[in-house]
Amino acid sequence: MDLDFASNNGGWQWSASTGTDAAPYFRVFNPVRQGQKHDPDGAFTRRWLPELASIPDRDLHEPWLRHGLALSAVDYPDPIVDLSSSRRRAIEAFKADGMRSADRA
Repeated sequence: MDLDFASNNGGWQWSASTGTDAAPYFRVFNPVRQGQKHDPDGAFTRRWLPELASIPDRDLHEPWLRHGLALSAVDYPDPIVDLSSSRRRAIEAFKADGMRSADRA
């Protein structure tokens, strides 16, 4: 680290699409897709969520869907956020803010 917190922190947030400056506006963080893409065999997920250790890979990142019979025995909560509707709301907000920013320029 080069001791420039603002630069480092902002840079990592931007590249991970987790910052408040979602640019381009359609880059909205999705933890399910991140897990599927970067932890396809579930090694990280199974390490930190041992209650999901027996879940097949195909179901691991969305256990609340309970596709397989093995999932019926899993005590895992339903999501508290609907990712598809929250993504739509975020994109609408980014678009609306972009329009207001352009009007001020």
